[in-house]
Amino acid sequence: MVRKEISRDELINRLKKIEGQSRGLQKMIEDGRDCESILTQLAAVRSAIENVGALVLNNYFRFCFSAAKAKKPEEIDSLARSLAIWGRVHIGE
Repeated sequence: MVRKEISRDELINRLKKIEGQSRGLQKMIEDGRDCESILTQLAAVRSAIENVGALVLNNYFRFCFSAAKAKKPEEIDSLARSLAIWGRVHIGE
């Protein structure tokens, strides 16, 4: 699958959705909702955050790293740090 650059607006929109989910979680806890429902919503938020991170990594690979045809040690170090920060690479959405 060929992936395209994800725009800043699309990333911001996804983060706003996550923000809304987080507020919903707060309300669920305030309202005393059951633990299973709260954990289900937490899993959805975690997945959404992981997806945004994967999209940012995709942009990094496509446009920051590959466009520069990184050959310099500092560019390789930057890629390695990005991967270490994220923890794992996701393929697909």
